Amino acid sequence: MSDPTEANGTAAADTTEAAATAAGGATGRHARVVLVDDHRMFRTGVQAEIGRTDETGVEVVGEAPDVDQAVAVITETRPEVVLLDVHLPGGGGVEVLRRCAALMADTERPVRFLALSVSDAAEDVIGVIRGGARGYVTKTITGSDLIDSIFRVQEGDAVFSPRLAGFVLDAFASTDAPPVDEDLDRLTQREREVLRLIARGYAYKEIAKQLFISVKTVESHVSAVLRKLQLSNRHELTRWATARRLV
Repeated sequence: MSDPTEANGTAAADTTEAAATAAGGATGRHARVVLVDDHRMFRTGVQAEIGRTDETGVEVVGEAPDVDQAVAVITETRPEVVLLDVHLPGGGGVEVLRRCAALMADTERPVRFLALSVSDAAEDVIGVIRGGARGYVTKTITGSDLIDSIFRVQEGDAVFSPRLAGFVLDAFASTDAPPVDEDLDRLTQREREVLRLIARGYAYKEIAKQLFISVKTVESHVSAVLRKLQLSNRHELTRWATARRLV
């Protein structure tokens, strides 16, 4: 006849193990994540896709729509991984990385960044990688691949969508890589995107629709770009962008 005390102990151990597995997802892994993106519906969709902690092991501990709120939430929650959009109000993903440099450098509890963006432009990829991000994937990524990327970044790996990896290799391995463009570096990530679309001939309304912003916001970005680059009109802006192969 079995000992009731032993049986109760075994049951308690089984319950504890099951709870631990649930807390760490089906694989036993667990990552605390912050979502940074200026589109609320996109954040909601990502959280619904990856944030089922008992299944995925991913726990979404915070979210933010702009640079200032991102830095505040990341500093407060100290996640293992931040999913970071490149284009954000307040200076873009690069500004978030700059202001979180100390958190990335923490040897005991490093905060690691994975860029998640609609943009596949080489300058965007290189910009955030130079800023300290551990990887860059586009928003076409599947939920399961995104979850896998999060855990790989948490473990210290570098993760890129296949096409984007070539940009990084070219930029960091080539001996004749172009020098940093100080004029271009004056622009925020969003201003660079507006610049490219203007140079390609898009109207303000078309740009607003594509970037999910208002026409007034587009006008504001264009004015800022012209001021920073000391240009007079969109024709000069187009020539400037074409000369740098940004179109």
